Amino acid sequence: MTPPSIAEMARVFGWIGLLSFGGPAAQIALMERELVEERPWLEERSFLRALSLCMLLPGPEAMQLATYCGWRLRGVPGGLLAGLLFVLPGAAIIACLVGLYAAYGDLPLVQSVFLGVKAAVVVIVLQALRNLARRALSGKTDYIIAGLGFVALFALNLPFPLIIATAACWGLLTARADPLPEPPHRPRARPLRTVLTWSAIWLLPLIALSLGGQTLLAEIGWFFAKLAVVTFGGAYAVLAYMTQAVVQEHNWITTAQMIDALGLAETTPGPLILVTQFVAMLTGQIQGGAGLALVAGLVALWATFAPCFLWIFLAAPYLDRIAAQPRLAAALRAISAAVVGVILNLSIWFALHVLFGTVTQQGSGVLRLPLPDPTSFNPRAAAMICTAMVVMWALKQGLGRTLAMLALAGAASHFV
Repeated sequence: MTPPSIAEMARVFGWIGLLSFGGPAAQIALMERELVEERPWLEERSFLRALSLCMLLPGPEAMQLATYCGWRLRGVPGGLLAGLLFVLPGAAIIACLVGLYAAYGDLPLVQSVFLGVKAAVVVIVLQALRNLARRALSGKTDYIIAGLGFVALFALNLPFPLIIATAACWGLLTARADPLPEPPHRPRARPLRTVLTWSAIWLLPLIALSLGGQTLLAEIGWFFAKLAVVTFGGAYAVLAYMTQAVVQEHNWITTAQMIDALGLAETTPGPLILVTQFVAMLTGQIQGGAGLALVAGLVALWATFAPCFLWIFLAAPYLDRIAAQPRLAAALRAISAAVVGVILNLSIWFALHVLFGTVTQQGSGVLRLPLPDPTSFNPRAAAMICTAMVVMWALKQGLGRTLAMLALAGAASHFV
């Protein structure tokens, strides 16, 4: 088949980028319909194998799948085009939302709207937890890994990268050493050049910020670059670690602002990990105004998404060989099980901070538990969460409608 032109790819992938609401599952389904069913650009088998590869890699799997599809059609230029068009529409909307949030976020009516959005976010995260648990937990070992991941983060406050690395090592060491099928011939690729080129593209700007004395921008860049390496299991998996870092360690934003950021990121097209751009821009807005906010957002986008192109362009030529590695599959399964525990921690953390005005860390030594102040309980928030459960689970409304309906409910509760 003759590959599509760059102009035709720009039209199709631009359309996918504009319509990519609803999280990875909906985004992947949209790509499959547009690229496999509507147009004979990719075979179903190739598409599914690419999806498996993207699930093995750190970063947003839907964006990386779009990049792979573009690479498969038109090489590196096609991959760049597809990946960028998947991210840029949502990034533009996030930039506008940050400005509106900074200007009007403190108004009582807007705060009531965000109370409804936060309640919806709690239920959305619970839904993600339920869906992932069904896929990832199939045996006693998986449940044990998930439980240990939850305890490690919720009670011991261990670093998220350590939890992921430990789970991956366990999967590698305990995998069955089944004989591998004969691998296909080695593809023509230049892995060393790919690593050097894209590592330089990714890291040299961050090094320049550090050497140039741009302390805040360098801190933002290096933090989100580190985050990009450990984002296995989707954005929900890394949000707890990210929130802990930006709220407690760096003091860039507050817990309430972090939950608002996630709620707004849920309403935009593109990968949910665009919440990193929102956090960076809000940090820049607080510390230096609109100009710094725009630059901080660009730094966060660069640090988050540049490595996605590195992973895809490095691994894509070896897709068949990677798919034939049982130890990698076992490592991914262990990581997925640990991510269930991580998202359970995130669900409880969000729910506590939405339901209670005051939540403190209590404990001694390595044991630290988040404990709410019972007197700060917010019954309006509890009613909103129950409403969100009814809308999403009983009425079976989608993510976009649930967010819209809960925002309206929050506004109505302000006047009541």
